[in-house]
Amino acid sequence: MRVLQLGALLVLVFMPSTQLVWLGRLNPKQLLGPWYLLAVASHEKGFMVEKNTKYVEGVMVTLTPENTLKVLSTRHGLEGCTQNAMELSRQSSRWVFENPALGVLQYRVLGTNFRDYAIVLTQMEIEEEAFNTLGLYSRMEMASQEALQLFTKWSRNLGFLSQQQAQLQKDCECPQVARGVTCARRILQVSHQLGGL
Repeated sequence: MRVLQLGALLVLVFMPSTQLVWLGRLNPKQLLGPWYLLAVASHEKGFMVEKNTKYVEGVMVTLTPENTLKVLSTRHGLEGCTQNAMELSRQSSRWVFENPALGVLQYRVLGTNFRDYAIVLTQMEIEEEAFNTLGLYSRMEMASQEALQLFTKWSRNLGFLSQQQAQLQKDCECPQVARGVTCARRILQVSHQLGGL
């Protein structure tokens, strides 16, 4: 739990007061819709070895009738496109979510401009391994300079080493997927068809 406590402490130490005001006004509905996960920093065991094999992920965020945040993501792996889904309940803060049953102790928005990027800290505990992961979410397939600079700043301030950070590889176009549709885009197109937007 020491990693998680340190992460929470650093969030409080390094978050500018103006940003606290920003996030105090953040409505979870502003996070809804399609995102690309373009960069990650992580303390997870094995991340440094595997980071060069990780691809951009497509992420769709929705709000369920029970008012929980549903995060559906897809990525390219050794077995093609794989999909993951999790539902997160809101904590006392409007922009912090959790699902301890899945090992998600916190899913916290650290910074966003409300339009095209969000910096998200996830605090995890899986099989007695506790670690923090920082993600750069973008509405576009390429992140803006503002977003990249903010992600780098948060990574440094939260104690991630340079080798614990990675800009994810551009998603490949798999032969079994229709031309021009990458694995990351696939989930976003399905959501369009289902009226998820």
